[in-house]
Amino acid sequence: MAANRRNGMHPSEPGLVGVVSAAMALPRMSLPTVATVVAAVAALYFGREVFLPIAIALLLTFALAPLVSALKRLGIPRLPAVIASVLGAFTVLALFSFIVATQVSELAQNIPLYQSNILTKVRSLKETGVGGGVIARLSEAIERVGQELDSQETSPPAADQPRREPVPVEIIARERPLQVLQNLIGPLISPLASAGLIVVVVIFMLLEREDLRDRFIRLVGYGDLHRTTEALQEAGKRVGRYLLMQLVVNIVYAIPVTAGLWVLGIPNALLWGLLALALRFVPYIGPIIGALLPLFLALAVAPGWSLVLWTAGLFVAMEMITGNVVEPWLYGSRTGLSPLAIIVAAIFWTWLWGPLGLVLSTPLTVCLVVLGRHVPQFEFLDVLFGNEPVLEPHARLYQRLLAGDPEEATDHAEEMLEEKYLFEFYDKVAIPALLLGEQDRVRGVMGDEQRRRVAASAQMLVANLDDSAREEAEEDDDPATVEPATADKDKDKDKDKDKDKDKDKQAQAEGEDDTELPDGTDMSVLCAGGRGELDDAAAAMLAQVLEVQGATVSKASFADMDPTGIRRLELDAVDTVVVGFLNLDSVKHARFLVRRLKRAKAALRVGIVFWSEDGDDKETEVELANDINADFVAFGMVEAVLGALSSDPPVALKVAAKRRMRRRPRPAKKAPLAAAK
Repeated sequence: MAANRRNGMHPSEPGLVGVVSAAMALPRMSLPTVATVVAAVAALYFGREVFLPIAIALLLTFALAPLVSALKRLGIPRLPAVIASVLGAFTVLALFSFIVATQVSELAQNIPLYQSNILTKVRSLKETGVGGGVIARLSEAIERVGQELDSQETSPPAADQPRREPVPVEIIARERPLQVLQNLIGPLISPLASAGLIVVVVIFMLLEREDLRDRFIRLVGYGDLHRTTEALQEAGKRVGRYLLMQLVVNIVYAIPVTAGLWVLGIPNALLWGLLALALRFVPYIGPIIGALLPLFLALAVAPGWSLVLWTAGLFVAMEMITGNVVEPWLYGSRTGLSPLAIIVAAIFWTWLWGPLGLVLSTPLTVCLVVLGRHVPQFEFLDVLFGNEPVLEPHARLYQRLLAGDPEEATDHAEEMLEEKYLFEFYDKVAIPALLLGEQDRVRGVMGDEQRRRVAASAQMLVANLDDSAREEAEEDDDPATVEPATADKDKDKDKDKDKDKDKDKQAQAEGEDDTELPDGTDMSVLCAGGRGELDDAAAAMLAQVLEVQGATVSKASFADMDPTGIRRLELDAVDTVVVGFLNLDSVKHARFLVRRLKRAKAALRVGIVFWSEDGDDKETEVELANDINADFVAFGMVEAVLGALSSDPPVALKVAAKRRMRRRPRPAKKAPLAAAK
């Protein structure tokens, strides 16, 4: 409270109460209870025998639904289209499994032929002393451990008992043909049954897709058909596109790998190509595993090391081409998951459902993120795993200023300045960040030290952007670069608007505004803060924008705006003084400042800026300007620059009407007593 009084701010003013109450009334994310999460995870873990086939069938339904729709558009009835799609997909999977099994059996028969090459390489490593004899020491340690274990397991025979020679015993197992058949078919029953169950579930899901959709909507989203329908469409589209594009990318990756391994002479090149295709569905670690197996085989096939190096180069080159060229070209839409979320999801689903969970981790997490994006109760899933920014740009900047980290705030600002002009960044990001600080100060959650830290970080941010401001000013001065730079920034803005139309509607309207900032050459402006350090930071931002426009700018702090400080200001060469307030309830203080400044110099233009995120209101600006006797009143950066660089004549100071003193009537003089007598 004392700090607020020193700065002339009153937290009990009515306008700020509305701001604070509005800020406190923002909707908060509802998190499920820990018991609910634990129960759901336990159900998935203990019921994996049921949920895993259903999950696989659901993802296959998402993947095959576009194919069924394409066959229906060709005139094929639903039932034949569904059966043809499912049988075709599972035929491809069966053929894939058969080829892999055949190649593995062939590789197993040839493994003894590669032992000599492996032993030769091990001997060469020992002879050259690679690693300072590490291999030799490890082998000796293993031998000693083995000898110690053998000595503990075999105890010497007793002296008093004669040693008996072991009698060889031969056990002949006579199994019935039925038992042999059972031993052969038994291990295959469970996988075949699961595969058959998945086929049946996929067929029925595709046949009754519309009915299942309606039942799901009636069950969970009948009260909001629009949101539920949008969630279902986005989930099906995103998962189906991810699976299709991932399959295409893996095929494009596997074909050159197979051909390259065949040219290099790696045995069973088709096997390694197919495994590379399948393992790339596993995020991050799948390609590594797919490359290790051919590398090991290259080590065993040739006696030298050149084949290993060529094989490693092949996989590295294909990863670089696939990751930097093929995937950005083919992926029309991203999965919507952050890289860390993909890793965490892979760990979680692997622990939950084993290797199949690892393969299904990404598409299942995509479904959860879509659910969190459209269902408020599960919004935390989108926050945890989504790749969209969870903080608005101004909130993110304010958090960095509050932490006293102007360097990261500068990096954030420079990224945005690649697509925005300096005045746009200050108007839409930096000033709203300072407004958040002012709201925290009004609510009493920001102390004096934090307020000074935020203000100092903001001032440092402005100083760090001097180079960007200078470059922008040079571009504006050079007519040959103005139009190309403007065109490039307009193109970048259009791309950003297309990526996120819902969030950038307001920015799109602003991008269509043709308002041009005037040239400030031969004009002198003084920018000052109104009532605190945060106002000084906002004034520094306005001063930098005016400098970009070519004006001669000087700055003053809020302490210079007291009656004694105004008298010390050098206003002879100043054309306009602009005073900014982050506190919207500062009309009385602004009126006093305008009066004092105009008394200090009659020909001075004085403008007041009440920083606000809501934009400008011309009628309110005119009314406030007339009320406080200012030359102009602005609510945003553009209006402040237009007013500061305007050539309009200054408004004359209104003379306050003097109040006439009401004099009391004098009492009538009494006649002298002597005369009366």
